[in-house]
Amino acid sequence: MPKFVTIGYGDRDGYDRTKPSVREAAHTHDELLRSRGVVMGVAGSPVQVRNHDAAHVQTTDGSYMASPLPVAGFAIIEAANMVEAVKMVSQTPCAVAHGVVEVWPLEEAPQAK
Repeated sequence: MPKFVTIGYGDRDGYDRTKPSVREAAHTHDELLRSRGVVMGVAGSPVQVRNHDAAHVQTTDGSYMASPLPVAGFAIIEAANMVEAVKMVSQTPCAVAHGVVEVWPLEEAPQAK
């Protein structure tokens, strides 16, 4: 089954503007996804890692990319195709609470020879 990485973006303002019944339904949907094996978590503080030319590891606190909304969480889901993956995440808290969810196909990397 194909895998997808999802990145949820959202903030407290958008969450608070969403009807409580919609938020509760979204959290219930998250629990359903978890019960079906979706790996899901809230975003912590990121660290950037660089090791140019495999010569020296450098780390920098903070995210590399900038967005108008903060990253709220991640998930790895299995779905038959992108349409099914979108359907699965369309009822999650970030999707319904004035945020956004990116869905990225997770393609298996070729093995090095």
